[in-house]
Amino acid sequence: MALKVLMVDDDFINRKLLQTLLKKNSNVTDMVEAENGSDALDKLKKDPDINLILLDIMMPIVDGIEFLKIFRSDMANAHIPVIVLSTDDTRKTEVFDNGANDFLRKPVKEDVLFAKITQWSQ
Repeated sequence: MALKVLMVDDDFINRKLLQTLLKKNSNVTDMVEAENGSDALDKLKKDPDINLILLDIMMPIVDGIEFLKIFRSDMANAHIPVIVLSTDDTRKTEVFDNGANDFLRKPVKEDVLFAKITQWSQ
């Protein structure tokens, strides 16, 4: 399975760490980066091939929750899984209520991330 992953995180270091992890996953063939939810929505409009989103919650402009609300309001996006990556476990219910498919605690462990990617890309 060839996956094009959109990484949404305002922290450059976090995006680079994710990229390093994802490069080790043979299913991930392409990666797109976005610095916030607004940037991510623009990239999704321009690139219909994105088929998995890794989303941070705490971001400027449009945060992860707002992104989910906007993204999930369009039924055309229903098939794209969103895995939220956050240090804040207290937001779990909120992200699921707004349409996230999964939740991983940062720092993300490679084996856990890969298992989730496999699970959601079936």
